[in-house]
Amino acid sequence: MTDPLHVLVVDDEPRIRTMLRRYLVEEGFKVSDAADGAGMRTVLAREAIDLVLLDLMMPGEDGLSLARHIRQRSEIPIIMLTGKGDLIDRVVGLETGADDYITKPFELREVLARIRTVMRRAAGPRDAPAAPVPAPAADENASKVLVFEGWRLDVLRRELRRQTGDLVPLTAGEFELLCAFARHPNRVLNRDQLIDLVKGREWAAYDRGVDTQVMRLRKKIEPDPSNPRLIKTVRGAGYVFAAAVMVG
Repeated sequence: MTDPLHVLVVDDEPRIRTMLRRYLVEEGFKVSDAADGAGMRTVLAREAIDLVLLDLMMPGEDGLSLARHIRQRSEIPIIMLTGKGDLIDRVVGLETGADDYITKPFELREVLARIRTVMRRAAGPRDAPAAPVPAPAADENASKVLVFEGWRLDVLRRELRRQTGDLVPLTAGEFELLCAFARHPNRVLNRDQLIDLVKGREWAAYDRGVDTQVMRLRKKIEPDPSNPRLIKTVRGAGYVFAAAVMVG
Protein backbone atom coordinates (compact mmCIF):
# COMPACT_ATOMS: atom_id res chain seq x y z
CA MET A 1 0.00 0.00 0.00
CA THR A 2 1.36 3.43 -0.97
CA ASP A 3 2.19 5.75 1.90
CA PRO A 4 0.10 8.95 2.01
CA LEU A 5 1.67 12.13 0.70
CA HIS A 6 3.20 14.12 3.55
CA VAL A 7 2.37 17.86 3.62
CA LEU A 8 4.13 20.35 5.89
CA VAL A 9 2.08 23.44 6.83
CA VAL A 10 4.21 26.41 7.93
CA ASP A 11 2.11 29.29 9.29
CA ASP A 12 2.32 31.39 12.46
CA GLU A 13 -1.47 31.34 12.89
CA PRO A 14 -2.56 28.29 14.97
CA ARG A 15 -6.09 28.50 13.57
CA ILE A 16 -4.92 28.11 10.00
CA ARG A 17 -2.53 25.27 10.86
CA THR A 18 -5.30 23.39 12.67
CA MET A 19 -7.83 23.98 9.89
CA LEU A 20 -5.48 22.77 7.17
CA ARG A 21 -4.28 19.80 9.19
CA ARG A 22 -7.80 18.53 9.91
CA TYR A 23 -8.97 18.99 6.33
CA LEU A 24 -5.95 17.42 4.66
CA VAL A 25 -5.89 14.47 7.05
CA GLU A 26 -9.55 13.83 6.17
CA GLU A 27 -8.52 13.89 2.50
CA GLY A 28 -5.94 11.17 3.08
CA PHE A 29 -2.74 13.16 3.55
CA LYS A 30 -0.20 12.89 6.33
CA VAL A 31 0.29 16.38 7.81
CA SER A 32 2.96 18.03 9.93
CA ASP A 33 2.97 21.69 10.90
CA ALA A 34 5.34 24.39 12.13
CA ALA A 35 4.83 27.93 13.39
CA ASP A 36 8.14 29.37 12.18
CA GLY A 37 11.38 28.74 10.34
CA ALA A 38 13.02 26.88 13.19
CA GLY A 39 10.09 24.51 13.42
CA MET A 40 10.08 24.03 9.65
CA ARG A 41 13.77 23.09 9.62
CA THR A 42 13.22 20.61 12.44
CA VAL A 43 10.43 18.85 10.56
CA LEU A 44 12.35 18.83 7.27
CA ALA A 45 15.37 17.28 8.99
CA ARG A 46 13.23 14.60 10.64
CA GLU A 47 10.57 13.75 8.05
CA ALA A 48 10.31 12.98 4.34
CA ILE A 49 8.11 15.85 3.18
CA ASP A 50 6.38 15.80 -0.21
CA LEU A 51 5.02 19.36 -0.30
CA VAL A 52 5.23 22.53 1.82
CA LEU A 53 2.37 24.98 2.34
CA LEU A 54 4.31 28.08 3.35
CA ASP A 55 2.88 31.35 4.68
CA LEU A 56 4.45 34.44 3.12
CA MET A 57 4.03 36.90 6.00
CA MET A 58 5.44 35.60 9.28
CA PRO A 59 7.38 37.32 12.08
CA GLY A 60 11.11 36.75 11.99
CA GLU A 61 12.00 34.82 8.85
CA ASP A 62 9.35 35.39 6.23
CA GLY A 63 8.12 32.91 3.68
CA LEU A 64 10.41 34.17 0.92
CA SER A 65 13.59 33.52 2.90
CA LEU A 66 12.28 30.12 3.98
CA ALA A 67 11.40 29.25 0.37
CA ARG A 68 14.97 30.14 -0.63
CA HIS A 69 16.26 27.93 2.17
CA ILE A 70 14.18 24.99 0.92
CA ARG A 71 15.01 25.51 -2.73
CA GLN A 72 18.75 25.69 -2.10
CA ARG A 73 18.57 22.19 -0.63
CA SER A 74 15.80 20.34 -2.46
CA GLU A 75 13.12 20.35 -5.13
CA ILE A 76 10.26 19.83 -2.66
CA PRO A 77 7.18 21.54 -4.17
CA ILE A 78 6.20 24.76 -2.39
CA ILE A 79 2.83 26.51 -2.38
CA MET A 80 2.90 30.00 -0.87
CA LEU A 81 0.02 31.17 1.31
CA THR A 82 -0.32 34.94 1.24
CA GLY A 83 -2.77 37.51 2.53
CA LYS A 84 -1.56 39.96 -0.08
CA GLY A 85 -3.15 40.25 -3.49
CA ASP A 86 -0.38 42.39 -4.98
CA LEU A 87 1.05 40.85 -8.14
CA ILE A 88 4.64 41.67 -7.12
CA ASP A 89 4.41 39.38 -4.08
CA ARG A 90 3.23 36.52 -6.25
CA VAL A 91 5.97 37.08 -8.83
CA VAL A 92 8.69 37.33 -6.18
CA GLY A 93 7.39 34.13 -4.58
CA LEU A 94 7.58 32.28 -7.89
CA GLU A 95 11.03 33.67 -8.64
CA THR A 96 12.18 32.47 -5.23
CA GLY A 97 11.25 28.92 -6.20
CA ALA A 98 7.62 28.48 -5.19
CA ASP A 99 5.51 26.34 -7.50
CA ASP A 100 2.20 28.11 -6.88
CA TYR A 101 0.51 30.56 -4.54
CA ILE A 102 -2.88 30.80 -2.82
CA THR A 103 -4.27 34.10 -1.57
CA LYS A 104 -5.93 34.25 1.86
CA PRO A 105 -8.74 33.88 2.64
CA PHE A 106 -8.99 30.66 0.68
CA GLU A 107 -11.43 27.80 0.19
CA LEU A 108 -10.16 24.47 1.46
CA ARG A 109 -11.22 22.81 -1.76
CA GLU A 110 -8.99 25.23 -3.67
CA VAL A 111 -6.04 24.26 -1.47
CA LEU A 112 -6.69 20.60 -2.21
CA ALA A 113 -6.96 21.25 -5.96
CA ARG A 114 -3.72 23.24 -6.00
CA ILE A 115 -1.88 20.56 -4.03
CA ARG A 116 -3.01 17.85 -6.43
CA THR A 117 -2.05 19.95 -9.47
CA VAL A 118 1.42 20.76 -8.12
CA MET A 119 2.05 17.17 -7.05
CA ARG A 120 1.07 15.84 -10.48
CA ARG A 121 3.46 18.32 -12.02
CA ALA A 122 6.33 17.73 -9.64
CA ALA A 123 8.97 15.16 -10.37
CA GLY A 124 9.76 13.02 -7.38
CA PRO A 125 10.35 9.46 -6.25
CA ARG A 126 6.71 9.05 -5.28
CA ASP A 127 5.40 10.04 -8.68
CA ALA A 128 4.46 7.59 -11.35
CA PRO A 129 7.23 7.30 -13.95
CA ALA A 130 7.36 10.47 -15.99
CA ALA A 131 5.83 10.31 -19.42
CA PRO A 132 8.57 9.79 -22.00
CA VAL A 133 9.65 12.70 -24.13
CA PRO A 134 7.46 12.66 -27.27
CA ALA A 135 9.12 10.91 -30.16
CA PRO A 136 10.67 13.48 -32.50
CA ALA A 137 8.77 14.21 -35.67
CA ALA A 138 10.32 13.45 -39.05
CA ASP A 139 11.56 17.03 -39.47
CA GLU A 140 13.43 16.71 -36.17
CA ASN A 141 15.60 14.05 -37.79
CA ALA A 142 14.84 11.51 -35.05
CA SER A 143 17.70 13.13 -33.09
CA LYS A 144 19.03 11.25 -30.08
CA VAL A 145 21.63 13.77 -28.89
CA LEU A 146 21.18 17.52 -29.26
CA VAL A 147 24.28 19.70 -28.92
CA PHE A 148 24.24 23.43 -28.20
CA GLU A 149 26.86 25.80 -26.79
CA GLY A 150 28.93 22.79 -25.78
CA TRP A 151 26.05 21.14 -23.88
CA ARG A 152 24.95 17.59 -24.83
CA LEU A 153 21.31 16.65 -24.33
CA ASP A 154 20.79 12.90 -24.69
CA VAL A 155 17.10 12.39 -25.40
CA LEU A 156 17.05 8.60 -25.02
CA ARG A 157 19.14 8.47 -21.86
CA ARG A 158 17.42 11.59 -20.52
CA GLU A 159 20.76 13.15 -19.60
CA LEU A 160 22.26 16.62 -19.85
CA ARG A 161 26.04 17.00 -19.72
CA ARG A 162 28.17 20.10 -19.44
CA GLN A 163 31.02 20.99 -21.74
CA THR A 164 33.27 19.20 -19.22
CA GLY A 165 31.23 16.00 -19.47
CA ASP A 166 29.76 16.40 -15.99
CA LEU A 167 26.16 15.24 -15.61
CA VAL A 168 23.66 17.97 -14.66
CA PRO A 169 20.66 16.64 -12.69
CA LEU A 170 17.32 17.75 -14.12
CA THR A 171 13.81 17.08 -12.91
CA ALA A 172 11.50 15.43 -15.42
CA GLY A 173 9.78 18.76 -16.06
CA GLU A 174 13.06 20.61 -16.63
CA PHE A 175 14.31 17.90 -18.99
CA GLU A 176 11.17 17.89 -21.09
CA LEU A 177 11.11 21.68 -21.27
CA LEU A 178 14.74 21.77 -22.43
CA CYS A 179 13.93 19.15 -25.09
CA ALA A 180 11.08 21.33 -26.33
CA PHE A 181 13.37 24.36 -26.56
CA ALA A 182 16.26 22.49 -28.16
CA ARG A 183 13.98 20.98 -30.80
CA HIS A 184 12.62 24.42 -31.71
CA PRO A 185 15.62 26.77 -31.52
CA ASN A 186 15.38 30.45 -32.45
CA ARG A 187 11.60 30.30 -32.51
CA VAL A 188 9.39 32.28 -30.13
CA LEU A 189 7.20 29.91 -28.11
CA ASN A 190 4.39 31.13 -25.86
CA ARG A 191 3.23 29.32 -22.74
CA ASP A 192 0.41 27.46 -24.47
CA GLN A 193 2.77 26.20 -27.17
CA LEU A 194 5.27 25.02 -24.56
CA ILE A 195 2.53 23.21 -22.64
CA ASP A 196 1.49 21.50 -25.89
CA LEU A 197 5.08 20.54 -26.69
CA VAL A 198 5.77 19.18 -23.21
CA LYS A 199 3.19 16.43 -23.42
CA GLY A 200 2.38 14.47 -20.29
CA ARG A 201 3.17 17.39 -17.93
CA GLU A 202 0.07 18.87 -16.36
CA TRP A 203 1.23 22.46 -16.17
CA ALA A 204 -1.49 25.03 -15.67
CA ALA A 205 -1.05 28.42 -17.32
CA TYR A 206 -2.90 30.17 -14.49
CA ASP A 207 -0.32 29.26 -11.87
CA ARG A 208 2.65 30.28 -14.04
CA GLY A 209 4.00 26.74 -14.03
CA VAL A 210 5.92 27.31 -17.27
CA ASP A 211 7.59 30.44 -15.92
CA THR A 212 8.65 28.59 -12.78
CA GLN A 213 10.21 25.76 -14.78
CA VAL A 214 12.00 28.24 -17.06
CA MET A 215 13.50 29.98 -14.03
CA ARG A 216 14.75 26.69 -12.60
CA LEU A 217 16.16 25.57 -15.93
CA ARG A 218 17.99 28.87 -16.38
CA LYS A 219 19.69 28.38 -13.02
CA LYS A 220 21.15 25.12 -14.30
CA ILE A 221 22.28 26.07 -17.82
CA GLU A 222 22.84 29.84 -17.82
CA PRO A 223 26.16 31.35 -16.65
CA ASP A 224 24.12 34.29 -15.34
CA PRO A 225 20.44 33.35 -14.82
CA SER A 226 19.54 37.00 -14.20
CA ASN A 227 20.84 37.87 -17.68
CA PRO A 228 20.03 34.76 -19.74
CA ARG A 229 21.54 34.29 -23.16
CA LEU A 230 20.17 30.82 -23.99
CA ILE A 231 16.53 31.01 -22.87
CA LYS A 232 15.50 34.58 -23.57
CA THR A 233 12.23 36.25 -22.67
CA VAL A 234 10.38 37.91 -25.53
CA ARG A 235 8.24 40.53 -23.85
CA GLY A 236 4.55 39.89 -24.38
CA ALA A 237 5.19 36.86 -26.56
CA GLY A 238 6.95 34.07 -24.66
CA TYR A 239 10.46 32.59 -24.78
CA VAL A 240 13.05 31.84 -27.42
CA PHE A 241 15.93 29.35 -27.27
CA ALA A 242 18.71 31.49 -28.75
CA ALA A 243 21.26 28.83 -29.65
CA ALA A 244 22.40 26.89 -32.66
CA VAL A 245 21.41 23.25 -32.09
CA MET A 246 23.15 20.37 -33.85
CA VAL A 247 22.51 16.65 -33.88
CA GLY A 248 25.33 14.86 -32.05
